[in-house]
Amino acid sequence: MDLQNIDLSALWETVLSWSPKIIAGILVLIIGFWIVNIISKMIGKSLTKSGLDADLIPFLKSLVSVLLKILVVITAAGVVGIEITAFAALLAGAGLAIGAAMSGTLSHFAAGVMVLIFKPYKVGDLVDIQGTVGHVEEIQVFNTVINSLENKKVIMPNGIATSGIMTNLTANGKLRVDLNVAMPYEEDFDKVQGIISKALDKVTSKLPDTPTIEIEKFDENNILLAVRPYATDKTYWDVYFNSYKEIKKAFGEAGIDVAYPTRKIKNV
Repeated sequence: MDLQNIDLSALWETVLSWSPKIIAGILVLIIGFWIVNIISKMIGKSLTKSGLDADLIPFLKSLVSVLLKILVVITAAGVVGIEITAFAALLAGAGLAIGAAMSGTLSHFAAGVMVLIFKPYKVGDLVDIQGTVGHVEEIQVFNTVINSLENKKVIMPNGIATSGIMTNLTANGKLRVDLNVAMPYEEDFDKVQGIISKALDKVTSKLPDTPTIEIEKFDENNILLAVRPYATDKTYWDVYFNSYKEIKKAFGEAGIDVAYPTRKIKNV
């Protein structure tokens, strides 16, 4: 390129003429997105006060945010000087390509709508989705947010969340807590069963349902018992740990010693 053939004055005039529009367009984007965030928060608070279904609130909030941001972008384009009709034609022309590229994203949106309609899970439920176990925190336009039992925030696309087996651990209102307790062969089963039953009565966080206490199998050193109290999704781990604690304490008070493997070493 021959620099001598460039009309620097004309170039400078072009830059000066477009600069105010570009700066104004950038300001519209910055201020517009800031206002959209404020409006989204206000809408979220209003929907919460209205008593609307908790599942719909984050979904509608994120949907309104996306639509408003699109309007801000179109407004900024108009401020810069791009004709709205031309801009719309450009969007329409690129629509097919963008739609193809975002087919996965659109499927996540459709999956989110299906979740809200059929409610396989809702906000607050304890779920096991794609190997992630935790409580549903939000159902957004494209994603489901899960707070895992390890206190990790897992953001899972709705299409992935609904593409496999979903286990809703809250749906039936109670969970069975699976425990295994060893009983010495020389002990009487009815006696040990009663001791375990009384021990479980001290676990205040368990549900009043009668727990199962039966022989599961015969091990090399002990008889293994299946102990199955019930809990809610929120008290599951309290029941799990406290049941073992009370059973161990009760065995100690009753003088029940659980056998453990021993190994004899012969001197050569």
